[in-house]
Amino acid sequence: MTVRELTQALVSIPSHEDETAAGDYIETWLRRETDADVTRDAIGNVIARKGTGGETLALVGHHDVVEPATSQVNSGVDGDLEYVVEHRDGRLYGRGTADMKGAVAAAMLAFRDSKLESSGPSQSALTGELVFASFVGEEIGGVGAQHAIEHGFAPEYAIVGEGSTGYSNPGVTDVAVAHKGRRGSTITADGTAAHASEVGAGENAIYRATAAVDRIRELEVPSIEVAGDQLEGSLVVTEIDGGSAMNVVPDRCELTVDERTVAGKRAPLEHVDALEGVHWTVDQDLPPMRCTDEAFAKTVLEAADAVQPGSPELVTKPHATDAGWLSEAGTECVIYGAAEPGEAHTESESVSIDVLKRCRDTYRRVAESWLQ
Repeated sequence: MTVRELTQALVSIPSHEDETAAGDYIETWLRRETDADVTRDAIGNVIARKGTGGETLALVGHHDVVEPATSQVNSGVDGDLEYVVEHRDGRLYGRGTADMKGAVAAAMLAFRDSKLESSGPSQSALTGELVFASFVGEEIGGVGAQHAIEHGFAPEYAIVGEGSTGYSNPGVTDVAVAHKGRRGSTITADGTAAHASEVGAGENAIYRATAAVDRIRELEVPSIEVAGDQLEGSLVVTEIDGGSAMNVVPDRCELTVDERTVAGKRAPLEHVDALEGVHWTVDQDLPPMRCTDEAFAKTVLEAADAVQPGSPELVTKPHATDAGWLSEAGTECVIYGAAEPGEAHTESESVSIDVLKRCRDTYRRVAESWLQ
């Protein structure tokens, strides 16, 4: 089975609401095609292991996708959905091709084909454990990765197959050694309602909220230097909701804040709690990632360079991925995958078949060179 055929098979399986069928396919394929120890945990993560001793290298992806556009689905018998997958001009089009079933397929093939034993008496045996993992729930905050980590998933090293193609130059698949995280917060301002004709009888929650906005705008946004670039965090108020009527002093106002975080640093949003009547709560906190093992990053970069005509570079990504959860738990991660910026989650989502082959070959090269 080629990487194109396996990608096409995975992409055709709907997995935006329920990842069970896609997980079934991956599990069945791994049991049929490999002698690995294959498990399926309580929430649907598929994990396969082969090799023993030494360090563990994991090839990581996810098989859930975002909701497809109407043009990306067919309604079959009894209204069952099937995703449309089209092959043209050297690319596969369809929901999940770029994000990220194509990379999952490449990792499955690399996992199957990687040789973890010596092929001759003059060669030393490779030692270490190679792991394939496809998680559920990445698109809703990484619930699959978090579950796996909580239940003992702890590889020393991981390549996460999110998109890294086209960052340094068009068509080049780079190695991302850091990405931003995302912290989403709610700022709640409480006041006292009163008739607008008697302003002094109340306490205006919107005024308290705007004081919080002023405080947020004064906060320093952190940045770090990675791979020769400054990775900049950000902080922005994105929504405001307050008041009940034109003639009522409002007793409540809420703000939402989007913060992009960098490894090891956060904006001090807790400072808004010092304001009277203002409270800060964190709704979502997706951790950033940074690889600190230069030797591992270099190994992946050299493998990537060997399989493509362009010259890949160490780069950073703006988006949070499951690599953040792994990094937070102590795994040294890099990101290497076929998707280009702007492909994921679009109606015209697609992936280059040649780049999928490149990913498959890179994953295998890293496994066979690192686990020795």
